[in-house]
Amino acid sequence: MTRSSRRPLPPDPGSATLRRLGSFAIRWRRAVLLVAGVLIALFAVVGFGVMRHLSQGGFDAPGSESTRAATVLAEEFHSGAPNLVLLVTATRGTLDSPAVARAGSGLTRLLASQPHVANVESYWSLEHASELRSGSREAIVVARILGDQNQVIAREPAVVAPIDRVGGPISVEVGGFAPTFVEVDKQVEHGLLSADLIALPVTFVLLLFVYGSVVSAALPLAVGAVSVLGTLFVLRLIAGLTSVSIFSEDLTTALGLGLAIDYSLFIVSRFREELAAGQDPDEAVLRTVATAGKTVVGSSMTVAGALAVLLVFPMVFLRSFAFAGIPVALFSGVAAVVLLPAVLSLLGRRVNALTLWRRSVVQSGEGFWSRLSGVVMGHPIVFLVGTLAILGLLASPFLGLRLGYLDYRVLPPGNHVRAVDARLTHDFGQGTAEGLTVVAPRVPGAEHSAPRDRLIDAYAARLSRVGDVEMVAAETGVFVHGSQLPAPASYADQFANPRGTWLSVVPSIDALQPAGEVLVHQVRDVPAPFGVLVGGMPAENVDATRVILSRLPIALGLIAAISFGVLLLMFGSLLIALKAVVLNVLSLAATFGAMVWVFQEGHLSSLLGFTATGNVLATIPLLMFCVAFGLSMDYEVFLISRIKEQHDLGADNARAVARGLQRTGRIVTAAALTMTVVFLAVTTSGIAFIKLFGLGLTLAVLLDAFVVRGMLVPAFMRLAGRANWWAPALARRAAARRAPRSGPEPVGAPRARPLTEWPDQRRRPGTTTAATPG
Repeated sequence: MTRSSRRPLPPDPGSATLRRLGSFAIRWRRAVLLVAGVLIALFAVVGFGVMRHLSQGGFDAPGSESTRAATVLAEEFHSGAPNLVLLVTATRGTLDSPAVARAGSGLTRLLASQPHVANVESYWSLEHASELRSGSREAIVVARILGDQNQVIAREPAVVAPIDRVGGPISVEVGGFAPTFVEVDKQVEHGLLSADLIALPVTFVLLLFVYGSVVSAALPLAVGAVSVLGTLFVLRLIAGLTSVSIFSEDLTTALGLGLAIDYSLFIVSRFREELAAGQDPDEAVLRTVATAGKTVVGSSMTVAGALAVLLVFPMVFLRSFAFAGIPVALFSGVAAVVLLPAVLSLLGRRVNALTLWRRSVVQSGEGFWSRLSGVVMGHPIVFLVGTLAILGLLASPFLGLRLGYLDYRVLPPGNHVRAVDARLTHDFGQGTAEGLTVVAPRVPGAEHSAPRDRLIDAYAARLSRVGDVEMVAAETGVFVHGSQLPAPASYADQFANPRGTWLSVVPSIDALQPAGEVLVHQVRDVPAPFGVLVGGMPAENVDATRVILSRLPIALGLIAAISFGVLLLMFGSLLIALKAVVLNVLSLAATFGAMVWVFQEGHLSSLLGFTATGNVLATIPLLMFCVAFGLSMDYEVFLISRIKEQHDLGADNARAVARGLQRTGRIVTAAALTMTVVFLAVTTSGIAFIKLFGLGLTLAVLLDAFVVRGMLVPAFMRLAGRANWWAPALARRAAARRAPRSGPEPVGAPRARPLTEWPDQRRRPGTTTAATPG
């Protein structure tokens, strides 16, 4: 069959549901806007107070040995690792001077008298314990603020307030994990405000540059506001049922603005293109929803699916990002294909109102992106191999990834609580706040009986002989390298109850570094004469990392399957779907390698304002992968849709790729730049791993939008040729049922040809072809 005898595309072979949705938005546009206004007001009233109901922490693995140890320690012994440390400095005399000793003892009693405070110990209350002093002028008071993470943060200011007024011969500074998390809370809230103040005006200027019209530029920001407010509303409801991490609000703002702006760019640009082609406003809305709307629906489902994978993990921190990511993706998609079409139908050609300068609406013909694709497709092997080599070089540091746990160094370098914690670490060692707890819920023998004491003594002595253990404190004494020292009288009550006991293992190393993992395993391997649970922050780190790694294959498999399935259903091509998954993994590997080089190894730390810890928070790479993998589908779906559209209109493989790149060039570039602005704004946060999250997603977006789109896609598709569009019959039929007519054909465009059947299938009489969404 010759090209001239090919039949044109049938009118609207698919997307009947989306056309009906567009028709509904047109017919009931005022009602849609009224209902939306009421819902937005509700979202704002309920959602704006969500931060008060979100929780800190959530990095531990529920049900793990360390979590069970913490639960038993809190419930049966009313104790736990200290979370408040007071650094006391003698301003006149030494620690043992009478005036200083009286002031230190008074400070200890003052802290112990505060509500919700327990296990208060100091250099002066423990008979001049050497581990609680440094030199002749510095000592510490340790205590535990009772309650869960949220209660501790809420109670900390009231506990600390009287301490701030202490003076005389001593000065007192506050540190420990409770004040650290209070500071993290403040930094998150301040970072959100700063990010919004930066992202919104810069994004508006970029949109104004893309459209030239104030009205067109304002629409994506309005949709972004709807998405963010809707998600905050959902988070508030979920927080009433289960714990939700405070860090999920960062994702809500960044991803809500980014996705909504992307989707709105696709919709508004296609609508303006339809108007420029001569369609009346209502028909332009219908065609836009049936084409670009298809892309938006596919992308939002992919992003939501990728983030839903985080529910595989039990950690509250990761699950909270699923709680935020799923609604933010769905709200962005629904607002773009329901609310925005209603607004466009009402505006009509006034969508171009308040034009500051004229910009061409349709990106056709020759341009930068078509010329670039021509160069790449002229030497596809060179560009494919060269680009993959560069990505491989960027990815290489990822091989040295070390997963770790958060500590005070997540705070910005100038923070006062961080400065105190740094002095505590330097002057008193890591053990005070980062030790291990060994909990024995049931010990044979009566409390304080000789047989029971002998069992505890023997076990504590064995623990104290483990390398990198400085000392072990138990109800029967203090053990150092196998030798027993007398214990303060308070230890008997602090470490025991009638049925069980617990021991404090103080390390001589930074137990949150890789050596701490070895120490945890060594302590757990020590034979115990009774059942024990090993907990503490180092053990929590080990257990959380183990859970993440054990469930990682399931998560990665689900993400790949979701993305592959969506692309296969949309385009009916096995190779296109497989190519998208593989190239996205490669670009994300390069992103992770760069993040290891920057944040783990410390390059650019002075410029970015953080301190390298020698590891990466265990949950962040997984979180970044899920978010970035979902986002990469945005540009993949949009670009392949336009390439497929040109192919189905009769263009050969090379021309289809060139035209698809050119037609999507400005919009994808604008979408990537606006997303970059949003994520770069997140890096203004004072929290180190939030900086990593923002910068990592920025790099992932830029690599996907420019390197993958500009180099790898055209090179790969040129080499694949006709194989790009081959698919089994079942996938072809599914794609044909779902694929809408892509809009008005360009003047002089060739007529459509059938969906490619490869390697040597022939078109059967009576078959038709479907173009795909744009």
